[in-house]
Amino acid sequence: MRAPFVDRRDAGRALAGKLRRYAGLPDVLVLGLPRGGVPVAYEVATALGAPLDVFVVRKLGVPGHEEIAFGAIASGGVRVLDSSVVAQLRISDAMIERVTQMERSELEQREALYRPERRFSDVEGRTVILVDDGIATGASMYAAVLALRQERPARIIVAAPAGSADGIRALSAVADACVCVVTPPLFHAVGMWYLDFEQTTNAEVRDLLRDARARTAEAAGRAT
Repeated sequence: MRAPFVDRRDAGRALAGKLRRYAGLPDVLVLGLPRGGVPVAYEVATALGAPLDVFVVRKLGVPGHEEIAFGAIASGGVRVLDSSVVAQLRISDAMIERVTQMERSELEQREALYRPERRFSDVEGRTVILVDDGIATGASMYAAVLALRQERPARIIVAAPAGSADGIRALSAVADACVCVVTPPLFHAVGMWYLDFEQTTNAEVRDLLRDARARTAEAAGRAT
C-alpha cells in the first residue's frame, strides 16, 4: 500500500480538510505536540485561520522502568497522576516529586526553546484542536488531553493524519472528538503512512511558530 502522505505538511493539509467546520471560528486554538506534530498543526491552523501554539508534554516514568508512566506534566504548569499506577507500584511522594522535577527541567528547556519570552496560550473556554503527526498507542496524546483538561477548555478535539483503532478508541474516552484522515485496520507505525518521515528539527518548530504568529498578528490588524 502506498503511503497516503508525502510529508507532515501534506498530511496537515489533508487533516485540515476534515476540520473545515472549525474554520473562521474566533474561539479555536490549534496546539501541536512537538516536534513532529507542529508541521501538521501549522497547516491545520493556516487553513482554519486559527492561532497556533505548542503543547509540550513529558511523561513521568517509573525509575528503572521509564516505559511505565505514572503521570505527566505539560505546558502551563499542569501535572496529572495515574492514581492506580501510583498505588499499585507504591510510588512514594518523594519519588513523584523527584521525577517531576527532573522532567519539569526538560519541559522548561523546551518551552524556552519554542516559546521564548512568551507564556502558554490561554485555553480556558476555547475549542482546542490538539494535533500530532500520528496516533499509535495514543499514550502521549492521552496524557496531553488529561493535562489540557485541567486548563478548562470548552472542547478538546484530538486530530492526527493517521491513527490506530485502539489509540482512537482510548482517546475517545477523554477527548470531545477524535478526527483522523486514515484509520487503517493494521496500523503498525506512524512513519509507514508517510513517504518522507524525517525528524522535525527544533529550528523548524521555531520557524513555523514564528510564521504562524506573524500570520495571526496580520489577520488581527486587518480585522481592526
